[in-house]
Amino acid sequence: MLAPLDVILTYERRYQDDTLVMQTDFEVVGGAVRVIDFMPVGAASRSLVRIVMGLRGVARMRSHLCLRFDFGALAPWTASVDGTMHGRLGPDLVVLRADCALNITDDSTEATFEVAMGERVAFVLSYGPSHLPPPEPVDTEAALQTTRHYWKEWIGRFDNAKTLWPAEVRRSLLTLKALIYRPSGAIVAAPTTSLPEAPGGRLNWDYRYCWLRDTSFALVALLNAGFHEEAKAWRDWLLCAIAGSPDSIRIMYRVDGGRHLHERTVDALQGYRYATPVRVGNAAGMQHQVDVLGEILDCLDVARRAGLATTEHQCVIQRRIVEHLEKVWNTPGSGIWESRAEPRHYTYSRVMAWVGLDRFISRGHDADAGVSPLLERLTALRQTIRDEICREGWNEGLGSFTQYYGGEELDASLLLMPLVGFLPAHDPRMASTIETIRRELSENGLIRRRKRQADGPNEGVFLACSCWMADCLQMQGRSEEAREQFKRVLAVANDLGLLSEQYDVRRGQLAGNFPQALTHLAVINTALGLSGPTLQRGGG
Repeated sequence: MLAPLDVILTYERRYQDDTLVMQTDFEVVGGAVRVIDFMPVGAASRSLVRIVMGLRGVARMRSHLCLRFDFGALAPWTASVDGTMHGRLGPDLVVLRADCALNITDDSTEATFEVAMGERVAFVLSYGPSHLPPPEPVDTEAALQTTRHYWKEWIGRFDNAKTLWPAEVRRSLLTLKALIYRPSGAIVAAPTTSLPEAPGGRLNWDYRYCWLRDTSFALVALLNAGFHEEAKAWRDWLLCAIAGSPDSIRIMYRVDGGRHLHERTVDALQGYRYATPVRVGNAAGMQHQVDVLGEILDCLDVARRAGLATTEHQCVIQRRIVEHLEKVWNTPGSGIWESRAEPRHYTYSRVMAWVGLDRFISRGHDADAGVSPLLERLTALRQTIRDEICREGWNEGLGSFTQYYGGEELDASLLLMPLVGFLPAHDPRMASTIETIRRELSENGLIRRRKRQADGPNEGVFLACSCWMADCLQMQGRSEEAREQFKRVLAVANDLGLLSEQYDVRRGQLAGNFPQALTHLAVINTALGLSGPTLQRGGG
């Protein structure tokens, strides 16, 4: 914690333009002060820097640090070393350096100081392995300039003319870049765990992993925005993670490509706003979801159409995946929303099985030895799956496709059917599904994944689904309605322009893990798609 000791009259925070450097301005009795927070890029990237600047008069400030490891369970051994705080626990070392005196105790480290107009007081919290020498001191002013330059130069590659909402797209792109694990190119779904989707409920999940389902969304967003290097790194990470065994593909992985995500609860923590349990790991990683195979093939098809060089690994794994898909396409699974109930024949999963076959067939393969009989079988199977979806996934009484075969539940994921090219948005069945979802799942103009329950905790509206609705309306030629739909999503961003997975309309607050990659990807894709022709998953 770092805040004024005096009564705070007003405060305002924002990111400095086109950066991930945050500044918070406080007006206090007797003065004004600014706190600049950032994580340096480069050699000092394992540090957090906080610079206190005096803006007017004199402000009294207090810093309080209470280090805990193992999700709050363990306190480190802390010691004062040449005026700095060193905290050690097992393999970990944390060092706090400051431009003022630190009061270091076994339990915490504090500092109280005054800052006058024009003065700057810096704090640097650095991490390193405990068996190595402490991290080197950080030149805070040089690091600040370098970090600002890095972010401005990176986002400067984006052409504002590509969208009617350049500020929102730039912020979403910067957020997405921050969610990329630089050594591997993987994109983490969110940097948080167990932020509840429903107040006080048990819908608390660990999102600090990489979902294969996000691959196509991410690739399209990065390519359309002009960031081919990041798109290629994401594609390459995908190929590395799935390796060569389609029957062993997981739905999510760690940022390093690891596949062990054992789920446990941390019962000692009370949870965010008392929502328990707090989860570490994600058992959904072991679920059977046929749609993921289609997502991979779709992603690799997008990469091919965008001109990313095709690798030998990519060619081999595509054929292995499609041959595996030929065997398992009609097996029940857990679906796109990772249900932990009985496996079902989910409509969207069947759609993505169709997509996987379609993308493989569309490539050609004239030069591939022995592929013609395979293409003949896959072409026939593609039609079989299409006919089945239109027969079993359609509910005539509801006038809509439904979540799973034989069911009556609506599901906003079905808005993706025209986006992936399964049916045109103006097809009568698709048009009816869009309108039914818009009528039945809309809450204040935003779209829920499914209907609100009569009792029990209810999650918020799903912001990515709300963007997909705008995409569908645009595909139907209803551009003005599409833009109004999209603006409703942008309106619920927080003061920093960040979005979570969901939004609690009744409480007027963001819900679920934050910031959410899928939501910001949807913002990028919708903003670009509503502004002009773009590369699309469905072949556009």
